[in-house]
Amino acid sequence: MYPDLFRFAVPEFLQGFLPPFLTVHTYGFCIAMGILAGYYYTYYHAKKQFGTSQDTISNLLVYIIIAAVVGGKVLFYFEDPKYYFGNPANMFRGFPSGFVFYGSLIFVIPVMLWFFKRNKIPVLPMLDIMAITTPIVHAFGRTGCFFAGCCHGVPTHSIFGVTFTDPHCAARPLHVPLHPTQLYSISLLLLAIVFLSLYKKRKKFEGELFALYLILYPIGRFILEYFRGDESRGYIIKDVLSHSQFISIFVIIGAIVFYLYLWKRSRKKTEVNL
Repeated sequence: MYPDLFRFAVPEFLQGFLPPFLTVHTYGFCIAMGILAGYYYTYYHAKKQFGTSQDTISNLLVYIIIAAVVGGKVLFYFEDPKYYFGNPANMFRGFPSGFVFYGSLIFVIPVMLWFFKRNKIPVLPMLDIMAITTPIVHAFGRTGCFFAGCCHGVPTHSIFGVTFTDPHCAARPLHVPLHPTQLYSISLLLLAIVFLSLYKKRKKFEGELFALYLILYPIGRFILEYFRGDESRGYIIKDVLSHSQFISIFVIIGAIVFYLYLWKRSRKKTEVNL
């Protein structure tokens, strides 16, 4: 598609320190927009519900970004440990690209829990806010993936096929219709946002939205993996079970256990109050 959003000439007084031209990549731009959208959604609802200050949410954002980058890269490296850990220099080649969402999620959750407790923010209600913040940011990220051509699908002759032609994009093969798995993922995330936004007025207990998100997204992701064509993401069982599908199974199981735990706890509190 359009991996490069635009290029601009560097002013003469900076050309000794910077290249003559700088490129703004579409993927990075979309990530930045997603972070801003997620930040404002989180701040608005956290202030409304708990009176949380803007500085607190800004600090939360910094911790989340750090955890997401570290986690996303760590799991990416483990997709091909021999290549990356056998020669650590490979870790820094193409560092701005190559992140695994599940790695980011796994690292971000404990950081959020620690931050909420440290700042005396109600944990479960705040997790329900993050249940919608997360797919908002993720949807913007997948939009960036679509323009960059990464996370692309397998070849298809269906009406949904999208042909990538820019040699700088990550999609392969070029000039062949591919399943737009990025757009499928965006659709999944938007449906999750709409569903959770509508359901939050009817939720039965605090933390339910976050538990539902952790159930719904992995189910959709497990299915989407069958249409993915970027082989570099790796397989647990070749052409049968990808790394992301393997992780999805455990996330779904863990989320169901978490949901049932919160549900039983809420029932006990109701019975005590009666």
